[in-house]
Amino acid sequence: MAGQVGEEMSNLVVAVDLGGTQLRTALYDARYQMLARHAGPTDAQQGVEAVVDRLVEAVHRIGAEAGWDQIAAVGVSAPGPLDPRRGVIHWAPNLPGWRDVPLAGRLRSAVGRPVFLGNDGNLAALAEQRQGAGQGQSDLVYLTVSTGIGGGVISEGRLILGRGGLGGEVGHMTIEANGPRCNCGNIGCLEALASGTAIARQAQELIAGGTQTLIADLAGGDRDRISARLVYEAAIQGDEVAVDLFRKAGSYLGIGIINLMYLFNPGMIVIGGGVSKSGDLLFGPMQATIRQRIHPIYWSHCSIVRAALGDDVCLLGAAILALESVGALPTAGDF
Repeated sequence: MAGQVGEEMSNLVVAVDLGGTQLRTALYDARYQMLARHAGPTDAQQGVEAVVDRLVEAVHRIGAEAGWDQIAAVGVSAPGPLDPRRGVIHWAPNLPGWRDVPLAGRLRSAVGRPVFLGNDGNLAALAEQRQGAGQGQSDLVYLTVSTGIGGGVISEGRLILGRGGLGGEVGHMTIEANGPRCNCGNIGCLEALASGTAIARQAQELIAGGTQTLIADLAGGDRDRISARLVYEAAIQGDEVAVDLFRKAGSYLGIGIINLMYLFNPGMIVIGGGVSKSGDLLFGPMQATIRQRIHPIYWSHCSIVRAALGDDVCLLGAAILALESVGALPTAGDF
């Protein structure tokens, strides 16, 4: 429990963060205060129906803590691509079998409240801009560098969603025309070159080719155990192969950020996700690449900062989406 739920409260919303491994729910008031929070496994391998049933049960349970007469709406953060206006998840790589699932409609029918769906990267951007590292910034780009790379773009205070709500997929810019194939089906995406998964894959390929590195020792000779975290541990012990892997990832990330600077001229770039915790190993080459390749007029007026909100950023983003969509807060955009 993150706070006390009282009967005097109004304009409460339920926030949901639907992830590939964790299903989180929380109760928020209009001051962005988290009043209650629950988490459990998604068990995505059980299929669409089982996950939807579990989600409905979780929303009912946390909403009942305040009393459903106090709940104005439900906001859901989910992986994309998705259509936030129709409330449909087109597909989600970490949710097997999810194809064109009308999640918002199904949840609305089950709980009897308005339900608003948003892409997790977009909602994280919204949360960081409203309550995190980007407060006061009207033009901001958010990136999360983790297992994959996602994010969102805010221009003049509004999320850029695009015609079908599919905008802001910053991780799928083509960075290298003949690069590795990405899980999205494209070739040479930023995600395929600079994510945690990409760093681990590149380490596995080097070791398979006979490269001598501390990474192999830390993995106990089992290449399947190699992760970005393991590569980081080797790097901070001075392993040159590991350091070089982060240098390459940072450089690719810098190229991606250059593209975003040219396109949107943001006042701030906010970077979150587990891989960003590697610090200067990633940020050093990223910053160097940006300064080498783009005109100073772009980077001299754009700060690059670490995200501030931690693991619950998507829950807060989902709450803000719900509150703004029912008019409890100033609008974030046309959802």
